Amino acid sequence: MEAKRDVGWSVAPIGAVAPIVWGTTYIVTTELLPAGHPMTAAVLRAVPAGLLLLLITRQWPRVWGRLVILAALNIGAFFPLLFVAAYRLPGGLAAVVGAGQPLVVALFALIVGLGATPGRQLGWAVAAVTGVAIAMATGTAELDAVGVVAACAGTASMGLGVTLTRAWGAPGGLSGLAATGWQLVLGGVMILPLVPLVDRGPFVIDGAAAVGYVWLSLVGGAVAYGLWFHAARRLPATSTALLGPLSPVTAAVLGWAVLGQSLALPQMAGFGVALVSSILGQRPPKASGPRVRRVTAAPVQMTPGIRWYAGG
Repeated sequence: MEAKRDVGWSVAPIGAVAPIVWGTTYIVTTELLPAGHPMTAAVLRAVPAGLLLLLITRQWPRVWGRLVILAALNIGAFFPLLFVAAYRLPGGLAAVVGAGQPLVVALFALIVGLGATPGRQLGWAVAAVTGVAIAMATGTAELDAVGVVAACAGTASMGLGVTLTRAWGAPGGLSGLAATGWQLVLGGVMILPLVPLVDRGPFVIDGAAAVGYVWLSLVGGAVAYGLWFHAARRLPATSTALLGPLSPVTAAVLGWAVLGQSLALPQMAGFGVALVSSILGQRPPKASGPRVRRVTAAPVQMTPGIRWYAGG
């Protein structure tokens, strides 16, 4: 029982690597990638990473239904929305919107039958959302309506994907790594038709862009998603989602350290609240005392007309 309770402390740091890496997506997109090509960025982030994982695992799914649904939610819908938000929202604001994912996941978990989220975790989720809301409200950057809508829709898509990943595990009889690879490939194929419809302008890959795409695909795709789904299959859905605020914290720190963006004291306080909430939300519940079950034995006929009960 103790090992089961402590799984969050052992798995959560592994899952935390993913949102920290994803927090670099925004600075990589704005500083290294060619402008006007969000769908190309989404495809190149997904497909090469997925093919690499499939080459490593060499597994073929026995069934496709759940795998396709997860690919659509986690990659096919989420990636385009992520990059639209990254191109249209400055700094880490796109990641900040995603901090509401724990509350979205708590709702979806209830709907799909995973049960109600413990009040303690809901409290930390509310605290995390409050922290990033403070950071957003005190920022000086202007908000783009399309970018905000894309970020909110991406949060909902990823939230449902996390919930179903926890409910279904690795679909199609695949290992976790193979399921990740198939989701990346299938999701990238879903995005491909959007490239000529959405992307604009000349597509030129220079040295900086090549570095950016390699980082997004290998580290942000193969490595980060492999670790993320590993955690999502083992942690409660809300615990996984509570790792999400690490992404805007990372984006804000990089914006300050690399781009010289200023962070006002209320913003730092808000991000601090989000960071602490993400960590404390992983704490296992306090152990309750052992429950003594009263067992009533079946009646034993000792003598005619007299019944004796052991423990009765």
